[in-house]
Amino acid sequence: MPAALPLRSDFDSKTLRNLARRCENSNQSRRLLSLAAVYDGMSGGDAARIGGMDRQTLRHWVHRFNADGPEGLFDRWYAGPPRRLSDDQLRELAGIVETGPDVHTDGVVRWRRVDLQAVIKDRFGVEYGARWVSQILHDMSFSHMSARPQHPKQDAKVIAAYKKTSPAHLPRT
Repeated sequence: MPAALPLRSDFDSKTLRNLARRCENSNQSRRLLSLAAVYDGMSGGDAARIGGMDRQTLRHWVHRFNADGPEGLFDRWYAGPPRRLSDDQLRELAGIVETGPDVHTDGVVRWRRVDLQAVIKDRFGVEYGARWVSQILHDMSFSHMSARPQHPKQDAKVIAAYKKTSPAHLPRT
């Protein structure tokens, strides 16, 4: 059976309950109440159940509380790895997406994720998966919608002549 972890001596159960009452973060409040129960002599399993956790999780929170006090009971969210594209590169990528591809140089009539993935690798030397290209575009506020592509040899005069034109009102027969 693991040895009980001692709690800080500069706090007691009454102080922790008062902090929990004034706390605006519900997770921190639950953890404070669990630790207050430990100060009162409750077993680790029972005190953990008060906070909606198991004994091992309570043990981790005791370590954080002993190191940082009540401030250590906040959730610490990890922001993730740093971006691999700089702000200048992202602006350049946004310009590439906004202007659209050139059929002769890019070989496509509209951008797809795999096409932009290749452009990012060629221009910036950074390799992303197709799914992350979608996330980058979403973060830059680009929508998934795309305009219908036009064939490069399309002639506007031929299209206008081909369109069906009928009179606004047909005479009755």
